[in-house]
Amino acid sequence: MTIPDLDELRANIEARRGQRARGPELPHVEDLTGPGGLRLRRYGHGEPRPVVVFVHGGAWVVCDLDTHDRTCRRIATACGVEVLAVDYRLAPEHPNPAGIDDVAAVLRWAEPWAVAGDSAGGFLAAMACIRLRDSGERLPEAQILLCPNTDLTLSQPSVAEKGTGFGLDADFLAWAVAQWEPDPARRADPANSPMLVPDLRGLPRAVIVTAEDDALRDEGAVFADRLREAGNDVLHRCEPGLVHGFIQGMDLTSPAAAAAHERVFADIRALR
Repeated sequence: MTIPDLDELRANIEARRGQRARGPELPHVEDLTGPGGLRLRRYGHGEPRPVVVFVHGGAWVVCDLDTHDRTCRRIATACGVEVLAVDYRLAPEHPNPAGIDDVAAVLRWAEPWAVAGDSAGGFLAAMACIRLRDSGERLPEAQILLCPNTDLTLSQPSVAEKGTGFGLDADFLAWAVAQWEPDPARRADPANSPMLVPDLRGLPRAVIVTAEDDALRDEGAVFADRLREAGNDVLHRCEPGLVHGFIQGMDLTSPAAAAAHERVFADIRALR
């Protein structure tokens, strides 16, 4: 694919704002101001429920509370949890580690039961957990990572195997990583990629769901394996025949994606 113009990419996403399908109604949905002035959105049931902090995807550079509103509503409804969505700062205006700082701050502030994220949001969720572990702070009980980025070096075989013609192209990934981390030397630093962090002991139990036709498939799988080898409780499933981002609305057009969504919801319920 052609490397996008960022302003145009963001404008196209904004133009589709009113066309997105709406998720289920909930008793209580409100926008909040979190630590450092971060915009948050709370999806509640009018009574106390376990809290899941949700970190949206978007290649670190696009998306917001509205793009993932339906996904958050569906998680809250199907899993019987309260969802607290985070509108973290975007690159390239706010590169590494700004998004990690923001997610970690919300985890400290909200003290949730779990943290979840899709794509780049999964990267930020995982890195925030590593940050809190390293500083000896309270961790969520679980991390739910859906088609996550975990390797800024983009060195896993699926990047080449599935990096053309499946919706998430390798050249776009390379561009997005450079927006998040402009310094090539820092991209290769193991401390900056969840999959490469040398010590993964003592992290929350994990659900990691990857997709067969996703360029990020292998780095999600390797991260799951490394978490397990470090003694963490891990459930990893690769969804056959699905592409990156299947959690975002693909249930509306694909029975296979709809079934995969239900498996994700069941995984989250089972963690409780």
